[in-house]
Amino acid sequence: MNNSEATKENLYVITNHKFPSDSYGEDDYLGNWPMLYILENGDKVYIGESTNVAERMKQHYNNKEKREFNKVHFIYSGRFNQSVTFDYESKLIQFVSADGKYTITNKNDGIANKNYFSKPEYDETFEALWNKLRSYNLAEHTLEYIKNSEFYKYSPFKELNKDQKILADDIIREIREGKELPIVVEGRPGTGKTIVAVYLMKYLRDYEDEKTHRFPFREKKMGLIIPQTSLRSTLKSLFKKIEGLAAKDVIGASEAVKAGEWDILFVDEAQKLQVRRSIVGYQAYDNNNKKLGLPSDATELDWILKISKTPVFFFDPDQLSGPSGTTIEVFQNKVKMELSRRRRMTAYLTHFLRMQMRVKGGEEYINYVNDILHNVDVPRKTFDDYDFKIFTHFADFNKELYVKEKDMELCRMLAGYAWEWKTKNDKTAYDIEIEGVKKRWNHCLNNWINSDGALDEVGCIHTSAGYDLNYAFVILGNDIKYDDEKGRIYVDRSNYFDKRGKQSASDEELDLYIKNIYYVLMTRGIRGTYLYVCDEKLRNYFMKYVEEF
Repeated sequence: MNNSEATKENLYVITNHKFPSDSYGEDDYLGNWPMLYILENGDKVYIGESTNVAERMKQHYNNKEKREFNKVHFIYSGRFNQSVTFDYESKLIQFVSADGKYTITNKNDGIANKNYFSKPEYDETFEALWNKLRSYNLAEHTLEYIKNSEFYKYSPFKELNKDQKILADDIIREIREGKELPIVVEGRPGTGKTIVAVYLMKYLRDYEDEKTHRFPFREKKMGLIIPQTSLRSTLKSLFKKIEGLAAKDVIGASEAVKAGEWDILFVDEAQKLQVRRSIVGYQAYDNNNKKLGLPSDATELDWILKISKTPVFFFDPDQLSGPSGTTIEVFQNKVKMELSRRRRMTAYLTHFLRMQMRVKGGEEYINYVNDILHNVDVPRKTFDDYDFKIFTHFADFNKELYVKEKDMELCRMLAGYAWEWKTKNDKTAYDIEIEGVKKRWNHCLNNWINSDGALDEVGCIHTSAGYDLNYAFVILGNDIKYDDEKGRIYVDRSNYFDKRGKQSASDEELDLYIKNIYYVLMTRGIRGTYLYVCDEKLRNYFMKYVEEF
């Protein structure tokens, strides 16, 4: 620690006390100064702020829920004002939650990112406070580590942007009105669909009716359906550390059917809900249809509409990546049929999330990538806050991956299904070889991005969709090529090795699936996307639009 860091840490005084206590000391600031405090018992914490912490402790002890705590830590600074303590309280809740050392018991209805005088300066010195908490064994990981974690990204204590907050408030109002109708949210990659779904689960669990002081949604059966196995595993781990939530709340569609009827089901990535086409486990699928009294060609979407009083769907038609998924046409028709079955109007309101939160290039970059992949002739663009480059040599591309990982971590190589999965049966083999450089596909499906060895491997759509990277190094394989004569991108079925993904797909469908896969891969990077294109003609096409590294 250098002198500057030590000076910043000295801005904060942390004192430790038993809770409750007859006296917390004689310092004047205990009764007349904005301060932060942390109640804890070794496993759980509650974080708060007050201008009179001594009196606040008396109030907490009179609250039955707070009597589980036996220690309190006061945080004082002569530079605190109430705007700062409100801000730091929100920050601490977010970072302590994602840190994983404690289960946090706060509600998530007060998280806000408000501006105030000298906020940038206080943002800078917050890290000093966090490091001091680590030295007191009240936190475990660095802020940099936490910010790169999936627990931080998906935390229900995450500050919502204006777009997300309006959406969340609208959905909460509709649910509280008890209409028991499907709710539909549409949003592109990086708009925060999963974040809003997790936020709503936590908010509703904690919601207290002001008149009755009851918690109506604690008695409701609520679940979060995550079609992706990898992301489902990540969120189960997160929910274990959140008061009021549990790993069993995060499920797949089949698990939801086994559990019977639901009051509320949030469905993330609803375009990944399966139809009876090119799937694994036809017998189990058919058994679910029989159990629900549905026809043999019914879909997972049909299951959810039947078992849930209020299903909330988060949907992105541009992320449909295979024949087993749900198209926008199928989705719209089935929701309308369900509305008719419930004797309501067939028209339904779709909510939209539009503000880009992942990619620093914003909506402009998302649209640019989509246009390039779909042969829309647009002017070449560069992005001030986004690093979008193409490589002509794979060895340089591979080398830069390790440079970026050393610099900022959370950088991974991704690719479409343009190579066979040889290592599935032979762990000594290599799946991919380009210009003499050999690589293997992801060794696991669950949480691959954060697994040991992931940096040396290549991830696929199933292990990367839904996750954030600082930089995405995307290989466009020989399943996607360019026709100079026709002036268009096309897909090469013979070089696409997802057997289930192509066995029942028409050429037109496969063209859509493969382009959507690359669209998803090219929208994983927060700070940048680097490309290597195998097909020379396609590489030349991309170099019209993407700057060479």
